Order: sequence, then C-alpha cells, then structure tokens
Amino acid sequence: MKILVCISNVPDTTTKIKFDEGNASIDTAGIQWVINPWDELSLTRALELKDDAANGVKSVTVVHVGPASAEPTIRKALAIGADDAIRVNAESSDSWFVAAQIAEVAKKEQFDIIMCGIESSDYNGSVVGGMISEFLGIPSVSAVSGIKIENGQPVITREIDGGKEIVTVPIPFVVVVQKGIAKEPRIAAMRGIMMARSKPVKLMEPAAVEPLTQIVVFEKPSPRAACKYIDADNAGQLIELLQNEAKVI
Repeated sequence: MKILVCISNVPDTTTKIKFDEGNASIDTAGIQWVINPWDELSLTRALELKDDAANGVKSVTVVHVGPASAEPTIRKALAIGADDAIRVNAESSDSWFVAAQIAEVAKKEQFDIIMCGIESSDYNGSVVGGMISEFLGIPSVSAVSGIKIENGQPVITREIDGGKEIVTVPIPFVVVVQKGIAKEPRIAAMRGIMMARSKPVKLMEPAAVEPLTQIVVFEKPSPRAACKYIDADNAGQLIELLQNEAKVI
C-alpha cells in the first residue's frame, strides 16, 4: 500500500502579512515558510500507519505544487519521515490548478491512499481534496478525524453533528483530514534531518491546465472598534448598544 500526502507551503501563523504595491500579491520578503498545519498532521498519521508493519503500508510520499523556493519545506517533510517527495514545478495559481496537478501525479504513480489537510492556513479554500477525487474518479471522505487499517481494509472515523461515523471505503481513495487525525505533529529528529538530505525529490513539469480564478486585489479587514465599557448598573445602555450598534439581539 502506498500513501500520498499533499502538503502546502504556507507562511508561519505568526507572520505579519504585507502586500506588494497595488495589493495584487503578497510581499514574500522575510516570510518564514512552514508545512501547512493540517497537512503536517496528515503526514504524521500516514507515518504512524507505516510504523505498524501489520498495516501493509510500504511507502509514504509527499507532493507539493510550487517553485524551487518550497524545497526547504519539502525537505522538512522528508526529515519528519516521508520516504520521498514529488514537486510539480509551477506556481500554485488556484485550487483547481493545484488539484489537477496532484491528480496527474497520482495517475502516474498509482497511490492507494491520498491524504489532504482540510484546508491551507493561508487561503482556507477547503476544496483541493474533493477536486482531486473528482479528477481521478475515485471516492473521497471528508471531515476525517481517524483512520486505521483492519485486515487490509481502511476504516475511517468521521466527525458528524452530534457524534461520529465509522465508514469503510474501497482503495484507491482520497481522505480529507481535520483536527484529531493525530495528537501532535511529528518532530524531525537529527537523524531524520541528516537522512532527508539524500532522499529523492522528483521534479515534474506541470500538466497543461488553466486556472479558473484570478486574484484581483487583497484587502485587509477593517480594524476593530475600540472596546466600550458600560457601568454594571446601566443594563439599559448595554441592551441599546447590543440592539442598535452591535445588532446581535
């Protein structure tokens, strides 16, 4: 069984985002890039499955659609424990483009399980996983908080309103994971960091796919209004502000 883990290269969550002139693109100067947190948890669970020989997972590969500047993030994934990596040499124009490129990779390499984080922490689109399954014509399962292998059959736990759902799905399939898929992201040990230097990163040229969307302009949210303090004895003023200004009652 072969697992493919899709990873995004995103700004660290503490990064202060700035825009280039015209607000049409992000100013990347000084940004600390990391593996998307949901993808990192996805990779951790894939490696946990491989650690147990009874699961029959032979390899864990990571794939990323992006330029050469993403190589350090890919190497980090290899240091964490991925066996090898594939980089599609293209700027990730939009979710449609990224999903199409990953689907082409999956077609050529024949993976059994394709794992995606529920969303990326930069654009929060939450659509790539579902698109990949449609491109490939295979099942997908979303809102996944647990996955295990029983007698060669993947058994998946999904979060639903008021509880959990246990499902099985035929191989190959796409699984879109969320918080809970792993307790903590796996940390790269020194041995893993050293080994990552020699692990293969396969470079693939992008398929001829046109993006469907274009970013016209970025705009930061308006600054929050200053806090208003109401005297504890003045309930009437509080109610008036909640009704007429905050409009929450």
